Amino acid sequence: MLIELKQIANARSGDKGPSSNVGILFKNKEIYQWAKRNITVELIKNHFKSIAKGEIIRYELDNIFALNFILGDSLGGGGSETLINDAQGKTHGQAMLLLKLDVPNHLI
Repeated sequence: MLIELKQIANARSGDKGPSSNVGILFKNKEIYQWAKRNITVELIKNHFKSIAKGEIIRYELDNIFALNFILGDSLGGGGSETLINDAQGKTHGQAMLLLKLDVPNHLI
């Protein structure tokens, strides 16, 4: 079933210099295991292609059923450069939750 990520997860994000950090916390272990196989760096790079100009790095946090992504060069110089580009990493978590995914029905 095609859904938005927000139906199976929560997110938290922030500024990290010229990059942003987006953590995704999944509702249970079964959904997390599916996400580890399906929410790839390539998928996230495509989702943020107009924002993230640098490398995307993914970290797995098995103990809390979470994935953490660093979106390289996604703030156009840094979150404090708001007069130039109004970039704020705190908005990237909400943008991540709009990611559309084809998730097996039994996980929803």
